Amino acid sequence: MMHPSLRPLARAGLGSLAALTACGPRSPAVVPAPPTPAAAPVVAAPVPTETGRAATVVFADGWRLRQPARTAFSARGMVVSNAPLASEAGAEILRLGGNAVDAAVATGFALAVVWPEAGNLGGGGYSIIQYADGRRAALDYREQAPQAASRDMYLKADGTASDESIVGWRASGVPGAVAGLLGAHARYGKLPRAVVMGPALRMARDGFVVDSGLFSSIQRSQGLIARYAGRYTFLTRDSAPAIGSTLVQPALARTLAALIERGEEAFYTGWIADSVAAEMARNGGVITKADLARYRAAWRQPLVSTYRDWTLVGMPPSSSGGTTMAETLNMLENEPALPAFGSTSYLHLLGSAFQRAFVDRNSKLGDPDFVRVPLAELTSKAYARTLWQTIDRTKATPTTQLPGMTGEGVHTTHYSVVDGDGNAVATTTTLNNSWGSGVYLASVGFMMNDEMDDFAVQPGKPNMFGLVQGEANAIAPGKRMLSAMSPTVVLDRSGAVRMVAGAAGGPRIITATAQVILNVIEHRMTLADAMRAPRAHHQSLPDVLRVEEGGFPAPVLDSLRAMGHKVETTRGLANVNAIVRVPGGWQGVHEPRAWGAAVGPTP
Repeated sequence: MMHPSLRPLARAGLGSLAALTACGPRSPAVVPAPPTPAAAPVVAAPVPTETGRAATVVFADGWRLRQPARTAFSARGMVVSNAPLASEAGAEILRLGGNAVDAAVATGFALAVVWPEAGNLGGGGYSIIQYADGRRAALDYREQAPQAASRDMYLKADGTASDESIVGWRASGVPGAVAGLLGAHARYGKLPRAVVMGPALRMARDGFVVDSGLFSSIQRSQGLIARYAGRYTFLTRDSAPAIGSTLVQPALARTLAALIERGEEAFYTGWIADSVAAEMARNGGVITKADLARYRAAWRQPLVSTYRDWTLVGMPPSSSGGTTMAETLNMLENEPALPAFGSTSYLHLLGSAFQRAFVDRNSKLGDPDFVRVPLAELTSKAYARTLWQTIDRTKATPTTQLPGMTGEGVHTTHYSVVDGDGNAVATTTTLNNSWGSGVYLASVGFMMNDEMDDFAVQPGKPNMFGLVQGEANAIAPGKRMLSAMSPTVVLDRSGAVRMVAGAAGGPRIITATAQVILNVIEHRMTLADAMRAPRAHHQSLPDVLRVEEGGFPAPVLDSLRAMGHKVETTRGLANVNAIVRVPGGWQGVHEPRAWGAAVGPTP
């Protein structure tokens, strides 16, 4: 039977929900085969790009990724996410005449169905909206601490922290995802809500084919999922659903249908809120119906910064991403031309800039509704110049010696969207840890976040990502926890969108997003090369320069160690999804270290 909210569309000749929301793969080239180990080519040929002729890039011998960087091109827009079916859902909305916001909202709801480790209704996120005519907005729908939360709620009698901020019923902040997605659509969307949410509803109700990305995700987190009611949906005979099988989520479909019919009211004050609060109360959680009714997404002033001739539009606090990236790039801008990519000098300067920016991030940033954030200072060119002058070109500076010092997982998800008119949306959303707190609300069909650990549970002590944060990010009722999410739109000197990017990966979000942007606009790489280029990361504490294994030559790493850097290798740093303007249209590249797809609307 047709949902009542779709009957007016049928009368208007727009057809049934199934016709409106069919979002199966359009071509094998657009939706890639399951990733397998593959050797990426070492040398890339130069090609024309909107940022000038791309440079020939030579990476370290033996540098290999899980799969080569796959690209898609379309003159009519582009959607890039970590789930092929979610990207296709967004592209379907573009094909139906929706704008970038419509497509982003469709992608977000679809991710809640097909990428439940991070796509969510039980979490939160941020969106940057940039219109071709210059209008822009920043939407903060980060989770909030419940009213019953307190500064020391996770401390045990001996003063150490429990794991209740990470796993279980007390780990969750009040979800903001529904308020954010529907709030963005209400203000800037073009198509009816029923059409935009149609792909997600169809896939939840009728099912979708499990791919190797979802299979692997469930397998990796099987122990966590099995502890709660999610085992009845995501574990078949105590294992992940087989690749090629169909996964149906009737409880989630019922929730999505209610959101189509009544909007965010259904989630925050209606029967969904009743169900969430009841499950929390039965199991020792602290989120109440009053907490849900109190929640509001916050429209904030976008953080606008510059790097050489480029303009970056990013998120202000409660996200730390835009501020920390602006501070880093402002420091690097003091170098007339950055050293060659992958050189000892480049990694030393890049790591030192990240290190200093993270000192400020960890000690000075928090929810602006609760603490005074010195945003003007942190993003000023003059302040960055003083920090730049503290970098010794010959040796590393221990983090503990830097001014302002006070005493990891990749399970966020980012998606980038551009429509044919050049309007862009960069969205990063998360449950925090993979599959959040592990808690699955069976009555409403979604996972809950474990975002309370993003507060400074013990100010001065590391959280699960190793971040050591201060009192500005201590727990308080109604407060939004600090985030590293960094959705970013890059504009050229004419003000036109040239790039949309963001990442998943805890604090590595900031450094990975900044590096992909630098690779394109500073090192003149194609987006494919910029995405597959090896990455580095420094977050002040622990005082370690992390680099991707095999990405940089051994003599470079030896030289960095001789300069005093503690260098550690890791298998992968973050998960970026990006779009860049190229002659004639848009090129999208999903993270070659992970699952995903770039999809453009076809005629």
